[in-house]
Amino acid sequence: MFRKEEKKALTRLALLSIGWPVGLDRFYDSKTRDGILSIIGWCLVFGGIMYLAPCPSTFQNGSSMATMSPPNPLVIIPMALGVVGALLVLRKGFRLLRQFEQAGD
Repeated sequence: MFRKEEKKALTRLALLSIGWPVGLDRFYDSKTRDGILSIIGWCLVFGGIMYLAPCPSTFQNGSSMATMSPPNPLVIIPMALGVVGALLVLRKGFRLLRQFEQAGD
């Protein structure tokens, strides 16, 4: 069976893969402040993208063709923050996999 270090690494990896937007891995590590900041950060990223992203307008002038409004250039900011956050999640996932691999030695 698994050793204690391997079990801990697998548990943290599972929490990271399932609950990364709500910081479950951080709450598991007893880092409540970091977990709350993770929730706030991902809400700002997703909310900013939803608010600033262009969406089709409703029917105009009786035509059935929906038109797109011009894209808001500020949507780049939450998208860039989302990319940085996703890279940090991937980096932590690889670090946990490496920790699991080294615990087996």
